Amino acid sequence: MRDTAFLRLWAGTTASGLATWALPFVLGLAVLHRELGAAGLGLVLAARTAGFLAAVAVGGVLADRHSRRAVVLWSALAAAAAAPLLALGLGRSLVLMTLAAALAGAGQGACRPAFQALTAETVAADHRQQANAAMTMAVRTSTLAGPTLTALLAAFVDAGTLLLGIGLLWLVAALLPGRGATAPRADAVSAAPAPRASLRAEFVDGIREARRHPWFLAGLGALTAVIALGYSATGVALPLVSRDRYGTEWVLAAAMTAYTVGALGGALVTARMRPRSQGWSALAGLALYGFAPLSLMLPVHPAVVIAAYAVAGIGIELFNVPWFTATQREVAPDKLARVSSLDFLLSYGLAPVGLALMAPAIGVFGVTPVLAVCAGACFLVPAAAALVPTARHFGRAPGPRAD
Repeated sequence: MRDTAFLRLWAGTTASGLATWALPFVLGLAVLHRELGAAGLGLVLAARTAGFLAAVAVGGVLADRHSRRAVVLWSALAAAAAAPLLALGLGRSLVLMTLAAALAGAGQGACRPAFQALTAETVAADHRQQANAAMTMAVRTSTLAGPTLTALLAAFVDAGTLLLGIGLLWLVAALLPGRGATAPRADAVSAAPAPRASLRAEFVDGIREARRHPWFLAGLGALTAVIALGYSATGVALPLVSRDRYGTEWVLAAAMTAYTVGALGGALVTARMRPRSQGWSALAGLALYGFAPLSLMLPVHPAVVIAAYAVAGIGIELFNVPWFTATQREVAPDKLARVSSLDFLLSYGLAPVGLALMAPAIGVFGVTPVLAVCAGACFLVPAAAALVPTARHFGRAPGPRAD
């Protein structure tokens, strides 16, 4: 954090995280104030997700083809431009709000792989684990601070003004990060580079790069399973269990807060932790999320549910920080953004599918069987991923330690 270049990048990432997490909350306030209907809220949020998924792959290609800093700049500016359009459409035009939300999602999606690759350009290899831990702490802090700050500001200003404030946060994200120490690109070593391939061809080239790393495919499969099944099951079941079993909404709030606090603690631990079998340790952390759906299956004291969510939060960062660090270390620098975009595209892209299917599944089979299947997947899929060659160390085995 004493490195000015990284501090600027971290602050820009934090601003984008605050803007990302504040937007759904502001739109929810608009529903409470009857400026937006419930159906309209669902449409706007769906448009933002669609924009994210459409742009994340393109953003990865562009970040490998051009300057990562430039991709961060223009994608964050696109998200900033969407904010006044959302404010203008609020209470007037649902079509305008839907288009603006898609633009905001596209800016957010294009930013993600570019920020990931820019971190690798800005931070030396031996400090990247601490840098990634600081980045993920910014994300987790945003999940707490974004809605909280929005709720406080809502007492003084209306939803339209809050949307303009989100646009200012995106401007900070666009303008604050500096230029990284650009890594050599594959097309820069030749005096006469070949003609540029199409976006599709370059994205496929990124897929080929991902396939070169069995540990990456295994870890991505495990992460996707935990998010699409574990996250989705608990996202639907926790409010139901909090209401029907415990008769109060505070269990829902306490569990989600415990998860975020646990994730912050996990990021602090991983900033310094250097296990010998880094990949196995990370996959074991990912499997800890299984305790969250498991706790919702059983008639336990609310404290057990809250503790299970804290453990799940710790575990997810025991996975995330080494995962990002290994990707930055092992993947070819000129393909890093494309491989990172594949990570976001699958792990986050399938989450809405899981959410859409989870409620009907609970309606047909009941809460307990669905939670049992999802908990089992959270435990078993990371364990299976650990058996894949190179998964033990997330790449090549580390050399002898200097100490």
